[in-house]
Amino acid sequence: MSNWFKPAGSTSDGQFDVVIKPGAGEMVHTGLLVTDLAAGQSRTLTTEGNECIVVPLSGGARVTVGEESFELTGREDVFSGPTDVVYVPRRREFTLTSTGGGRYACALATAARDFPVAYVPAAAVPVELRGAGRCSRQVQNFGTPGTVEADSIIACEVITPAGNWSSYPPHKHDTERPGAEAELEEIYYFEMRTEPGHDTGGAAPDPIGYQRVYGTADRPASLSEEVHGRDTVLVPHGWHGPSMAAPGYDMYYLNVMAGPGEERVWLICDDPAHAWVRGTWEGEDVDPRLPIHQH
Repeated sequence: MSNWFKPAGSTSDGQFDVVIKPGAGEMVHTGLLVTDLAAGQSRTLTTEGNECIVVPLSGGARVTVGEESFELTGREDVFSGPTDVVYVPRRREFTLTSTGGGRYACALATAARDFPVAYVPAAAVPVELRGAGRCSRQVQNFGTPGTVEADSIIACEVITPAGNWSSYPPHKHDTERPGAEAELEEIYYFEMRTEPGHDTGGAAPDPIGYQRVYGTADRPASLSEEVHGRDTVLVPHGWHGPSMAAPGYDMYYLNVMAGPGEERVWLICDDPAHAWVRGTWEGEDVDPRLPIHQH
């Protein structure tokens, strides 16, 4: 499933470093655009049949949708806590302008209904700590039901401290089973950093992590990739996890999910062979390195 792995720059179109469009390749319902902009530089986009959430990965921005304009404070980088975001519905044109230079993501999902343009401040983004011990991670739910009104998109950010596993136990959400599992595609976009406070001995670190995706008996798939900053992994279907942060390197990923279901809901099922692992977290503390730079 090498076509599910998109190394940094491999999908660039000159304006965007990452270009994953709904319906244009492996993904039917989800998409992602990522671009670097200098101070004052802009990108103007039309959402067409998709809804979009504009996410500053680093730096601040102004997002203009028709007569409305939103100033996004943004953040220093993806390890600096949640950011404010803007939701833009389908069939709208908007302009993203960097205020001081930075990197910006536009999370996309197909939409059948219209919702209002919405600004979500960083302080309103729910932050949760999941798991325990070496399975501890921080989840920032800026684009989930309950945080922003939308048709189908579900988006969040996950920070996994060095040496930890996230997206674990392996799970899937590719079959519509009301009340038990939702049919959702998923995109993982990665950023990495050297864990602060370490002396690298003059070496130029190469932050790395690992991502696994594997299929079911009726829909086989197999992907095990070393991931670096700005790499993207697609999950059209199948079990996915773990996402592994190598010792010495913190991992960040942006998740974008959507599917054909009428209800916008995140329902997963664990791989039965590994579901028991959740029980081992009982009585174990959350990694003391978390939360990371929570506002």
